[in-house]
Amino acid sequence: YGKNTIKFLRLHKEGKKHFVKEVEVCTHLRLTSAQEYLDGNNSLVIPTDTIKNIVLVLAKKNGIPTLEQFAIDICKHFMTTFCQVAYVKTYVQEVPWQRLHENGVPHIHSFICVPDGIRFCEAEQCRNGPLIVFAGIKDLKLMKTTQSGFEGFYKNEHTTLPERHDRILCGELFCKWSYGECKDFDFDCIWYIKIRECILEAFSGPPDCGEYSLSYQKTVNSIQMLVLSKVSQVQVIEVVLNNTFYNVVDMKNLGLTNDKEVLVPVEAPYGSCACTLARKKFLEA
Repeated sequence: YGKNTIKFLRLHKEGKKHFVKEVEVCTHLRLTSAQEYLDGNNSLVIPTDTIKNIVLVLAKKNGIPTLEQFAIDICKHFMTTFCQVAYVKTYVQEVPWQRLHENGVPHIHSFICVPDGIRFCEAEQCRNGPLIVFAGIKDLKLMKTTQSGFEGFYKNEHTTLPERHDRILCGELFCKWSYGECKDFDFDCIWYIKIRECILEAFSGPPDCGEYSLSYQKTVNSIQMLVLSKVSQVQVIEVVLNNTFYNVVDMKNLGLTNDKEVLVPVEAPYGSCACTLARKKFLEA
């Protein structure tokens, strides 16, 4: 049991310069006894309002240096404070505020919400067990207008989809990875400089020519393989790509030739590709 959607803004000031983190937190506990379920005995139950207040107090006292560190702080607090807690899991996601720039100059206290994906993390721990950290990005919308196709697929009497060697590849990406046992990682650096760049590079290819995608599935795998090859801290990575398809508008009746210049999105149904990869040593462990 626990408390969902604890939303708040943490404002940090350094002189005249302000920093913000707006987050949504979900924290759930499993107790050493199930007596509250079996007998209606609530003597060990930590009220969800108390859970909410603890999260807010930790934000006030510790700040939010990174999403991952804040999730770790929450887990550690419940494990060290309440002996009746057998398991704790915390999910934290961030509202994508970015500092506003005017003529290239960063503003000291103004921000803009940029919808380029929502960063999130999870931390979980069993009593006497390791603290495990996950991180990820969701609702990241990506598109490339060429260098994508889908050919040679299985066909039978129900197949109506034509083969395509030049199409728009567009989708909404969900990516979640595991760091394994908690260590002193620079989580922000790993995300912004390494994993984010791997995702964008594998999806798009070189900036001057791109890279051909044989399928949504191959693109998903390319993202995972590049992350695992370049980011040693990642042990397991899950990628889900929800596809957005576009159909070329037939303008013959309007006396126009439409050479893939005007297209409309197919709202539903849409495809989805998902895959999880792990390092061999992680699976063996």
